[in-house]
Amino acid sequence: MKRIVLFLVTNIAVLVVLSIVLSLIGFEGILDEQGVDLDLGALLIFAALFGFGGSFISLAISKWSAKRMTGAKVITQPSSQAETWLVETVRRQAREAGIGMPEVAIYDAPEPNAFATGARRNNALVAVSTGLLRGMRREEVEAVLAHEISHVANGDMVTLALIQGVVNTFVIFLSRVIGHLVDRLVFRNESGHGPGFWIVTIIAQIFLGILASVIVMWFSRQREFRADAGGARLAGRERMVAALERLKQGHNATLPDQLATFGISGHRASGFKRLFMTHPPLDERIAALRRMGH
Repeated sequence: MKRIVLFLVTNIAVLVVLSIVLSLIGFEGILDEQGVDLDLGALLIFAALFGFGGSFISLAISKWSAKRMTGAKVITQPSSQAETWLVETVRRQAREAGIGMPEVAIYDAPEPNAFATGARRNNALVAVSTGLLRGMRREEVEAVLAHEISHVANGDMVTLALIQGVVNTFVIFLSRVIGHLVDRLVFRNESGHGPGFWIVTIIAQIFLGILASVIVMWFSRQREFRADAGGARLAGRERMVAALERLKQGHNATLPDQLATFGISGHRASGFKRLFMTHPPLDERIAALRRMGH
């Protein structure tokens, strides 16, 4: 909770500082001289409300939407030895990681994958695919579960939502500033907003949104290294390495786009596309694990 409060306070401070800096450099005065009426303070508040609002709504319904998108079935009463082992393994790892017992679910998919999601560390969801249970040895599945438990213990879902909220805020803010300036200075619209504002705002929002995605994806890749390290501490480094090696042998393990960031394995990419990868290459993750303790 302290991390969330600190993060929110930090980002509110960033917004306040940005507003003060723009005032000190006379940005609003320059706009006034040009006949550009723009209330930056009100725009910042609007952008923050919508930027964080959408991100937190997505986080709040993340468990519900994950179940709907994957068809994951929560194990309320284990019906087999494998389900009993799965639930008890998650229970033990959650206790060791200091978090509440997550819901444990299985979803039908041939690819080996797993994900964790949820708005709170003590009320999360950990789900594994049928392909993972069929294609991995138990010690490898245990490492995958440890990786997902580490995501929950690290608060990665919440932190990712906060970061997404920050970049959303600046995308909304800057795109509207650009649209407003073009509408007033180029199209000479003196009141209200003409078509030029909306067209430029949409184009700017798309371009800035792409740049913002690079930032979010960079953080997503860094948290995978941390979750791998956490998984190694809970299940053992060699088991974590073995699980990642096993993932290398399979095809791209796909999840719905909304959940791709939360899976243990992401899409492969090269060149410019690497900037938009949710996960680092498996070889890099394995190398990072092997460096642990050296």
